[in-house]
Amino acid sequence: MPRKLPMLALIALSASPFIYGQGSSSNTRYTLVKLKAPKPVAPPTTTPNDPPTTTPSDPPSTTPSDPSTTPPTTTPTDPPTTTPTDPPSTTPTDPPSTTPSDPPTTTPLDPSTTPPTTTPSSSACSVMGLGEGASLNGFVPFQASNPWRQNIANAPVDASSDGIINIIGHSLYANFGSGTYAGNVIGIPYSVVSGAPFANINYNVYGDDSDPAPMPIAISTLMEGSPNPGDGDRHVLVLDRDNCWLYELGGAYPQGDGTWQAAVGTVWDLLDANARPYRWTSTDAAGLPVFPGLVRYDEVAAGHIDHAIRVTLQHTRAAFVAPATHWASNSNSPVFAPMGARMRLKAGYDISSFPPQAKVILTALKNYGMIVADNGSNMFMTGAPDDRWNNDDLSTLKQVPSSAFEIVQSGTVYTSANVPTGSAPNITSFTADNLTVSAGSAVTLSWAADNASYYIVSPEAGPVRGNSVTVHPTTTTTYTLYATNQYDRSSKTITITVQ
Repeated sequence: MPRKLPMLALIALSASPFIYGQGSSSNTRYTLVKLKAPKPVAPPTTTPNDPPTTTPSDPPSTTPSDPSTTPPTTTPTDPPTTTPTDPPSTTPTDPPSTTPSDPPTTTPLDPSTTPPTTTPSSSACSVMGLGEGASLNGFVPFQASNPWRQNIANAPVDASSDGIINIIGHSLYANFGSGTYAGNVIGIPYSVVSGAPFANINYNVYGDDSDPAPMPIAISTLMEGSPNPGDGDRHVLVLDRDNCWLYELGGAYPQGDGTWQAAVGTVWDLLDANARPYRWTSTDAAGLPVFPGLVRYDEVAAGHIDHAIRVTLQHTRAAFVAPATHWASNSNSPVFAPMGARMRLKAGYDISSFPPQAKVILTALKNYGMIVADNGSNMFMTGAPDDRWNNDDLSTLKQVPSSAFEIVQSGTVYTSANVPTGSAPNITSFTADNLTVSAGSAVTLSWAADNASYYIVSPEAGPVRGNSVTVHPTTTTTYTLYATNQYDRSSKTITITVQ
């Protein structure tokens, strides 16, 4: 059934445990507080001020730190001086011809669209480097038609654009950088792995909305806020280079036995952007993956960003547009942007005087824009930490006012009155080629299902493309097949006896 659960990143500072409340009306009001309240820290004086507290709606959230106030720990290296030129005042230019071709400049796809039945080969991910903050070497997550990759330079402006932009009233802000702030990395880190063993994940808040897959996440994997993440969102992002899957945790805590406890966890097909159910949250309030919207140093150094960028707003509407599938607000006011709204830097905004790193980012904002993905400080773009960022360069982005942006049309606005409903996948069979085996023997599990977007087999296998997988049980094991689509999830079990 559709869920109406708020996102981890909606934070009310309190010493109470996580709670949520549901009223009797169709417009549900949620209150979410953290396990422990972080110690108050005065934000840097350069951090943009939040709107007046008299502004209605969303729960407050913590304001990320200002990276520009902290000097880099190493001498930053700017990207090549051959940065993209500022798009002309008419239509922004496309990325260099050496990059993957852009999808049509139509409005973002509706999430109710049935995903393609075929996907590119997982070998597409083999070009990525390995390790923390590794270069993707030109690989761009998801298919070219995916909303994250759509060039929206020519998309029409939404009729509500002026009202939404006026209520934001803040300047752009790069919430990532080099070095550390208050001893912690600045930004949301990620890791690329190969052949990494699976760890079990136990969910303590949004288990019903989480993917029950084991994940290749080590206890040492860098998380948001490392090395002292405290009570922040504690995102953990891992890309599996061998199989082309993205794993994300929010509210993640490593355990002494090698497992993880997390508030929420999701699995994303880097080749096909598997559809998750409407109203399910993710590690973002919009129900979206975090990683595809990060600004990364490797792409800025290459001179172009070929995807939309993740951005937060302090107040959002209880609604979403594609590609989002979830909201986290109690306000129905049309002056607030719905989750998934696309913001584009106006074509005529002059970026010629900006330094190299900032200019690459601003060019991307003219071509691909930003997607409203979470509640947080206004106009805060997120990126991955890297000691090669030039914090002074990134700080110049604060010169760009919200009035330099516009909201582009994004199709149907979904609210509690019109969120699509439908049937969960129908698993018609789940079988094994042998139900009784010796320890460690290979067993092929096979299945058939109607209308599934993606499959997970737990334990041991994780996310699977196709309709079969080989497992090697060492003890008698009950395997569960999970089939998920844009409406809900179904499951079926089978037990393999080990003699």
